[in-house]
Amino acid sequence: MPNRPICPLCKLNDNIKYYNGKEGLFYRCNTCDLVYKASTHYPSQKNEKERYLTHNNDITDIGYQNFVSPIVNAVATDFSTNALGLDFGAGTGPVITKMLSDKGYSLTLYDTFFHPDREVLKLPYDYIVCCEVMEHFHNPDKEFLLLKSLLKPNGKLYCMTDLFSIKTNFENWHYKNDKTHVVFYSETTLKWIQQSFNFTDVEIDGRLIVFTS
Repeated sequence: MPNRPICPLCKLNDNIKYYNGKEGLFYRCNTCDLVYKASTHYPSQKNEKERYLTHNNDITDIGYQNFVSPIVNAVATDFSTNALGLDFGAGTGPVITKMLSDKGYSLTLYDTFFHPDREVLKLPYDYIVCCEVMEHFHNPDKEFLLLKSLLKPNGKLYCMTDLFSIKTNFENWHYKNDKTHVVFYSETTLKWIQQSFNFTDVEIDGRLIVFTS
């Protein structure tokens, strides 16, 4: 029997095979409750970038703006315009940055493929927005450690992603079908992240997740 894979979040191998289909083999961690794709089924960087380039991220699209509005509204409620923000995983169409900039906010862009200047990851931020990004993390342990380290005291990390639960029909769940989606979180996983990476709090409101430093 081959060794069971190590969870990319908690780094333990306490897992079960959760689903095996045309989209790949997925495991579910018994410790942090992360569902993750077997790393042998991860897309290559070339294929991953090509997939992102097919996204129609038009920053002027009203539907796209409505989609990200929970993060925009939360930032505008929690912070004044003199706060410094980071759009982490901004992609080809940084609509959150555009919408907040229109309100007078200042954000820095970072994206592995499209805004790869890692110098911006040496600065502290009042808030970080991370919309439809965390499901792409190949190394979520390193990414959340980084994100926590970039936040000032009482700073906030705003994330959006589809959560799974025991009620999720994983076989028919559209969210797993995107080949670049490799890790999936439950409320249990989010609380594990909050405790393990020393966030003081996590609030979950549907798809909107807010960690407080």
